[in-house]
Amino acid sequence: MASSQLDAGDGLSRLRSALPFSGRDWGLLLVIPGVVLFSSFMLYPIVYLFYISLTDATFAGSVIGGGAELIGLENYVQLLGDPQFWSSMSTTWLFVAVSLVVKVFVAVGIALLLNHARVVGKRYMRAAVIVPLGFPGIFTITVWRGMFSDARFGVFNTLLGRYNDVMSSLSAPQVLLFDVPIGFLSGRWEAFFAYVTTEVWLAYPFMVIIIVSALQDVPKSLHEAAMVDGAGWLQRFRTVTLPAIKGPVLFASILTAATSFQQFLIPWVFNQGGPARKNELIIVYGYREAISFNEFGLSAAILIVAIAFVGLFMLVAVRYGGLAEGVGEE
Repeated sequence: MASSQLDAGDGLSRLRSALPFSGRDWGLLLVIPGVVLFSSFMLYPIVYLFYISLTDATFAGSVIGGGAELIGLENYVQLLGDPQFWSSMSTTWLFVAVSLVVKVFVAVGIALLLNHARVVGKRYMRAAVIVPLGFPGIFTITVWRGMFSDARFGVFNTLLGRYNDVMSSLSAPQVLLFDVPIGFLSGRWEAFFAYVTTEVWLAYPFMVIIIVSALQDVPKSLHEAAMVDGAGWLQRFRTVTLPAIKGPVLFASILTAATSFQQFLIPWVFNQGGPARKNELIIVYGYREAISFNEFGLSAAILIVAIAFVGLFMLVAVRYGGLAEGVGEE
């Protein structure tokens, strides 16, 4: 038996020595299919998009048929001199920053609630929290658009009207009342508020899942030791809970921030980045230049710049957030 195993081992050794590949080469060969697929679906479209951005393509036929001519970096020069580009870029980063702050506060608050020992029915509440993930994004956004309707009998305008009635019956000062109906979709900052609210609704379940998982890994002994030392809830949250969940919260924040940067459906379904293109996020800006104004070359330049920004953001966030620590170590 032992001799047969030795013979088999010798056979495998001879087979390996006869092959033109070493163990490291086999590892590379196994990686190649994944690299080819990634390049086909990710890198090739980006490279082709960059090629279009160097042309004067003005309609779909010139892009597909190759009738466009190379014009170098003219589209990028035109882009940097376009005030709408800077308006869209600043609005996009403001949207990312505001929505991210709100998402973190909302998600951490809900996760703490769902992880509290005195809360009854946490299992069912956790299941309910992730329900929004089960609906298609376009469906959810369309529903929120109806709720933010400018009409007097829109959902939020109706609720604010009821609030005004209650406050008026209590003789509340005029400053506490709302001027109903509010043009949620026709005012610049009202529409921005509607964007942020909907974005938070779409992203908070993912963040809650991540944070609840992190909270469950916080050792109870640390909380008990802090309580023995006389630490209150806020102090325990700051010194025990927050350091323990910092990494997962940062991870979820980076992913949702990158998703927010690429948000297209919310502004397009709500009011197409209006009013008067004041809330036009960067992806909507690129889409409109291609579809509405037939500037495919300029649109490609816009999207290349957007890809560069979001890639740089991810690189900086991962590097300085410490999320890559330990990667590559044996």
